[in-house]
Amino acid sequence: MYEAALFGIIAYLLGSIPTAVWVGRLKYNIDVREHGSKNAGATNTFRVLGKKPGITVLLIDIIKGFVAVSLPTWFSLFPDENQIIDLQIVNAVCAVLGHVFPIYVGFKGGKGVATSLGVIIGLHPFASLICIGVFLTVFIVSHYVSLGAITAAIFFPILIQFLFDSPSIHLIIFSYLLSATVIIAHHKNIKRLWKGEENKMNLFKK
Repeated sequence: MYEAALFGIIAYLLGSIPTAVWVGRLKYNIDVREHGSKNAGATNTFRVLGKKPGITVLLIDIIKGFVAVSLPTWFSLFPDENQIIDLQIVNAVCAVLGHVFPIYVGFKGGKGVATSLGVIIGLHPFASLICIGVFLTVFIVSHYVSLGAITAAIFFPILIQFLFDSPSIHLIIFSYLLSATVIIAHHKNIKRLWKGEENKMNLFKK
């Protein structure tokens, strides 16, 4: 119990690192939460600050999710695989919550997509690779980041439960909850997509 609480706190603090806010403030004297979609995530950083800072924010947000869920495999004293997975799931939840509600900047963060990607890379690398492929395919074809993220989120629990047939019921439940969280976080984007008002982004445009 003590170990789970400790890992959870560290994961939350890692997830809380407000990469987009700090990069914008320190290098450009801009709070990205006051511009564009007013979201402290990688996509809004791309729109407001450009590709280089956007890529920086994206990578760091992915890494912090990956590190958070990897901590139990690096330092846990539990030899049982299911206990390790359960600790990873606790850390995954805490890391994503940290990104969405970061303690360092008034609990106003991003939607947790990049951090969720880092989380699923740490939890299930093969499923994450397929989700990345789904995201990129949808994004490149449609030019909608949100649609790519939503589609990848829908695929994740399906892959975990049916393609990879995970033996951990807790991981299956978590995969559906994470998917639902990402989709709910994009509810405004879904409304804009339905109305044809969602902003497009060209990955290859200079």
